[in-house]
Amino acid sequence: MGGVFGITSWEDCITDLFYGTDYHSHLGTKRGGLAVRREDGFVRVIHNIENAQFRSKFDQDIEQMHSWSGIGVISDFDNQPILIRSHLGDYAIVAVGAIKNADRLARDAFKSRRLHLSEIHGSGINQTELAAMLINQEESFESGIQNLQDSIEGSCSLLILTEKGIYAARDKYGRTPIVLGKKAGNYAVTSETCAFPNLEFDVERYLGPGEVVFITPEGYEQRKAPGDRLQICSFLWVYYGYPASSYEAINVEDTRNRCGAYLARRNPVKIDFVAGIPDSGVGHGLGYAAEAGLPFKRPFVKYTPTWARSFMPQNQNVRDLVARMKLIPIKDLINGKKFLFCEDSIVRGTQLQDTVRRLYDFGALEVHMRPACPPLVYGCKFLNFSVSRSEMDLAARRAIREVEGEYIQDLSDYTREGTAKYNAMEERIRQRLNLTTLKYQRLEDLVAAIGLPKEKLCTYCWDGVELE
Repeated sequence: MGGVFGITSWEDCITDLFYGTDYHSHLGTKRGGLAVRREDGFVRVIHNIENAQFRSKFDQDIEQMHSWSGIGVISDFDNQPILIRSHLGDYAIVAVGAIKNADRLARDAFKSRRLHLSEIHGSGINQTELAAMLINQEESFESGIQNLQDSIEGSCSLLILTEKGIYAARDKYGRTPIVLGKKAGNYAVTSETCAFPNLEFDVERYLGPGEVVFITPEGYEQRKAPGDRLQICSFLWVYYGYPASSYEAINVEDTRNRCGAYLARRNPVKIDFVAGIPDSGVGHGLGYAAEAGLPFKRPFVKYTPTWARSFMPQNQNVRDLVARMKLIPIKDLINGKKFLFCEDSIVRGTQLQDTVRRLYDFGALEVHMRPACPPLVYGCKFLNFSVSRSEMDLAARRAIREVEGEYIQDLSDYTREGTAKYNAMEERIRQRLNLTTLKYQRLEDLVAAIGLPKEKLCTYCWDGVELE
C-alpha cells in the first residue's frame, strides 16, 4: 500500500518529518525514504526496512538532514523519494498507489528516443520515476500532474518537494487519502491522520479526489479543484488503516466497532466469548462483543517486538511462518471453550487454516468465524492490495472453482449474499478452514458501518462494480 508524509515550516522540521513518516510503518515493510530541501540543495536517504524498523534505520541520518521542508515515504516496492532535475526545476517526489499500465506508458515514452528510466527494481519499472516522467512532459507541475492522472490506469497520490514548497496531489478518484494538517508556523500533509496528534497538528481538511494544493509555511493554495467522483478504497477501514486514523473524517476504529456490531446482529451464536485476530480483527471483535453482550478475550496474543506484518513477504512459506510465530496461544483461555473470532477478511486463507488448527490442538470445542467484509471475489485493479499473483489465489475464487468445476465468466451470483451459489462458496470455505460456522459480512452492512454512500466507495474486490 504505502504512505507519505510532508512538512513545511519556518523552523527546523526534521523531527516532525521523521516521526510523521514513521507513523506510516503499518502500510509497508519494504522501503523507507526521506528527502529534505536545504540551502545547498536536496538531500535524500533511502533504506531497506524489511528486517528492521524505520526508526532504527534513519536515526543516524536525520542528524545530517536538518531542514525547513521535507517529504517522507513508506513504500511496498519502489525506492523513494526520487530526485529529479528537469525544465520544471529540481525536485523530490514520493507516491503511493499502483500504475497498472506502467509498461505500456514506458514503451510509448521510449518511442521518442529522448526519454529513459533509470530507477529499476528487479525487472520492473519504478512507478514513482514513471510518475515524474509523465509530469515532466508538461510545462508546469499542475498540468504535469493532470497529465499523470489522465494517463494512468490504477491510482497515484503524490507529494512533490520543490525549492519553494510542497505540491500535494490526491489520485483522480480519491482511492487513497491525502490530508492537510496545521500547527503554528507549520503545515503538514499525510496519508494517515494518526501521524498528527502526537506532533500537535490539527486536521485542516481532507483533499478531494484529484485535488492539488501547494503548501508553504504561510499556508496552502489550491492549484486544482477536486473532482466530484469519489471512489475511496473501503478496505482502508476494514484492514489497512490504523485505528487512530480517519478518512473523509470517519474514524477507523469506530467503523470497525460498527462492523462487528452488524455481524452480531445478523448471525448470533451461542458461545463463551468473542475474540479478534490481532491486530485489525480486534476492533471488529470488540464491536461484536459489545453488541452481543458477551465477554471479549484474547486466546491469542501478538508478539509485537520483532515480528513484522505477515502479508508483506513475497514468499508464501515466509508469510505463513511469520503469521504462526507472531501469534502466541493461551491454552487456559482456549481449552474446553466455544468462541468466535472476528477477522478483517479472508484473502487466501492459508494462515487462517493453520490458526484454526492450532486452536483445536489447544482444546477448543467450537471455533466460529465472522469476517468483517464480504468474500474477496476479484483482485484489486487500482491499488497494490495483495502480493497474490493471481485472482485464483483468493479463497473465494478457489471455492468457486470447486463448485463450478471450471473457470466461469459470470461471477455475479457469488457476490450476492443468500444465493445458492454464494451459500455453496461460503460452505466450501468453511469446510476448508474447519470452522464450526462461517458467516461473512454483508456488503450493505459494511457500507452502512463506514457511513458513506456506496457510490463514493470502491467495492470492486467484493462485487466487481467499477466507476463508469
